[in-house]
Amino acid sequence: MSAYTETAPTRAEVDALPGATVLDFGTNWCGFCAAAQPHIAQALAAHPDLRHLKVEDGPGRPLGRSFRVKLWPTLIFLKDGIEVARVIRPGSAQVVSDALGQIAASDAQ
Repeated sequence: MSAYTETAPTRAEVDALPGATVLDFGTNWCGFCAAAQPHIAQALAAHPDLRHLKVEDGPGRPLGRSFRVKLWPTLIFLKDGIEVARVIRPGSAQVVSDALGQIAASDAQ
């Protein structure tokens, strides 16, 4: 399981990302984050080519503030830099899978 990284892209860089991306905001010491990791990993296993960015969040972290992240983990599902779904503290892989489906559904619109 990869760790949350202190190095985060800027909001402009995120907004310019092509295709599907999952931003995963949390911290390495967060119990809720640790509990959610198996669910996240299970759902993302079916999408090995999906860009998954684990970003350490907290006070003074501008990327999390720009997405109004308040609880950890918060997963933000983007399609071409635009938010199409959000999951906060996922309790199952199905919740994450459903949000992943919304990325695909945004292609059909």
